[in-house]
Amino acid sequence: MKFGPVPIDEAEGAVLAHATSAGEKRFRKAHRLSGEDVAALKAAGIREVVAAVLAKDDLGEDAAAAKIAAGMSHRSIEVKPAATGRVNLHAAAAGVFTVDVGMIDAINAVDPTITIATLAQHAPVEQGQMVATVKIIPFAVAASLVDKVVKICAGREIFAVNAYRPISVGVIQTMLPGVKPSVLDKTLRVTEARLARSGGRLTAERRTPHEVAPVAAAATALARDNDMVVIFGASAMSDFADVVPAAIERAGGTVIRAGMPVDPGNLLVLGTLGGKRVIGAPGCARSPKENGFDWVLDRLVAGLEVTAGDIAGMGVGGLLMEIPTRPQPREPAPRPAGSALKVEIVLLAAGRSSRMGGPNKLLALFDGEPLVRRTAERALGSKAANTIIVTGHQRERVRAALSGLDVTLADNPDFADGLASSLKAGIARVAPDAAGAMIVLGDMPGVSSKDLDSLIDAFRRSGGRAVVRASHQGKRGNPVLLPRSLFAAVAQLEGDTGARHLVEAEGLDVIDVEIGQGASIDVDTREALEGAGGVLQD
Repeated sequence: MKFGPVPIDEAEGAVLAHATSAGEKRFRKAHRLSGEDVAALKAAGIREVVAAVLAKDDLGEDAAAAKIAAGMSHRSIEVKPAATGRVNLHAAAAGVFTVDVGMIDAINAVDPTITIATLAQHAPVEQGQMVATVKIIPFAVAASLVDKVVKICAGREIFAVNAYRPISVGVIQTMLPGVKPSVLDKTLRVTEARLARSGGRLTAERRTPHEVAPVAAAATALARDNDMVVIFGASAMSDFADVVPAAIERAGGTVIRAGMPVDPGNLLVLGTLGGKRVIGAPGCARSPKENGFDWVLDRLVAGLEVTAGDIAGMGVGGLLMEIPTRPQPREPAPRPAGSALKVEIVLLAAGRSSRMGGPNKLLALFDGEPLVRRTAERALGSKAANTIIVTGHQRERVRAALSGLDVTLADNPDFADGLASSLKAGIARVAPDAAGAMIVLGDMPGVSSKDLDSLIDAFRRSGGRAVVRASHQGKRGNPVLLPRSLFAAVAQLEGDTGARHLVEAEGLDVIDVEIGQGASIDVDTREALEGAGGVLQD
């Protein structure tokens, strides 16, 4: 093929490189000129065109792409018609994409004029999703090059969509003192949704003590009647002889692999029992966000083998903490939008009240109620999905003041080290699917549930990406709502450093919300506390 300026008298059969007009007639880019077209261009005064002139052994771009696609062997793939030198290939069913990497590399090494691009190995796909594309870059390519590619494609499968199979799953959830039934109920809902995406169903659940023998007995029973058993431990696996792997072996099964190089998902256990697969789910699998559990589950549901070596090879690309969940989300949306964004409150109640000279300001009475309880009740009255209260100094007395409230308690044994330790203890307990956490100080009696809702509303309007800060007359105050993107930075704080440092250091957008005096009134001293209407208790 020759490319460049072509005299109009020699242009019949050439392929236009650019759209060209002849009077009222317009020829598209890549149009092949006929004798009639050449006459029209000459009549319009055009003396030459920029075009590609094909040699006798050249194939046009569409013909070349179509021939390569026709020479491929694949499963559950729909081939679209060639257009503009491209053939797109789409999934004929939902499933897991597999590809022969060596064949793709060999094709792309033949000549730069011929390219093929695919999804990543083991990518989950929806029916109708594009999985690969063949593209011829110039307007034509030598037939000999196309023949080389077709020869590479011959003899074995180049890629496939391994369709999901509708499987039945039995779930075991172990229990320890303090495990909330609501957490177990949510885990079931999340698991049912995961299975529904691939046509599977959860058929039975057993709740057992977090002990080897009862877990082994439940696994044996569920494996008889289901295609797979999934075990959610109340406590994360801390050793390869811990409850979940030990229970699989006690039941007569085999542990294929304990631990995986995917984060989140490190603590997954994979085994077999009676010819059925058993997965010890990591704690992150209680959330719908993508994690290592999805990678293993998807492949098994698609009928693919997962070996210890396969799991060991998941490390490259296995750091999932800071990436979107999926290019093609299997949830209705990659993250909730607007009013659906989940926010939790971290209420800091671990401090020593050192400026009070002895009494704990959080136990001071306001209208006959301990300040910490009053603040917690206002948090519970807001739109926040959960309230986490970090305790430390006089933890038993503070917890007694919170008795009966539906809050999550987080202990900070290092409270004396400063504010950062309490921030870290609270953020560590925020649910994996929460978009942000509002840091509420326990000693701010002027902040109402309505004020907290104003911050949450502003955060949701920002799409969950901005820091939202309470203010009073243009001056920054508290509370502060942090997006999830800052959580990793919180984990690195030390000493008496707080959220304000993060807001200034990370460079995120900041939205100030005027809530009145409540944003600036705290009760660090006796005078301030008594002025706000509080009564200290010994």
